[in-house]
Amino acid sequence: MTAFRHRNATLDDLPTIVAIYNSTVASREVTADTEPVSLESRLAWFHEHTPERRPLWIIEADDDAAAPTTLGWISYSNFYGRPAYSGTAEISVYIAEVARGKGIGRYCLEQAIAHAPSIQVHTLLGFIFGHNAPSLGLFSKYGFATWANLPKVANLDGIERDLIILGKRVA
Repeated sequence: MTAFRHRNATLDDLPTIVAIYNSTVASREVTADTEPVSLESRLAWFHEHTPERRPLWIIEADDDAAAPTTLGWISYSNFYGRPAYSGTAEISVYIAEVARGKGIGRYCLEQAIAHAPSIQVHTLLGFIFGHNAPSLGLFSKYGFATWANLPKVANLDGIERDLIILGKRVA
């Protein structure tokens, strides 16, 4: 099994972050965006992430390569944006197409759960489409439970889709 490492993303990583994100759009399984997003449209989102409160991590193979390949990324994002919810964060995991099914999602969730208390996060949320069985299964394996089922709130190419909110207390 390949070992992985993560590091804080830099602005230089944003093109790769956007490319990985955009690689999921066509599947209609991972994101509610129906068209690829632009680099410029993700700048404000990028700057909302800070290592001390809402990290954005790049995932790489831990093989000491001189030029490591980005395998994916994970972010903690604010939930609902009001002070009373500062201890709750939404986590998002995106994996490069060539790296899917290799344990990166497991690595990301393990790291996110372990790191959350150090950034004053006691609750993690995942927002996952009801038809995204791999992601629902992964989160479930790490003790996330269904906290909400929002039936048919998304319309993807004329097909109504459910949004499942999974939650886990981590501290």
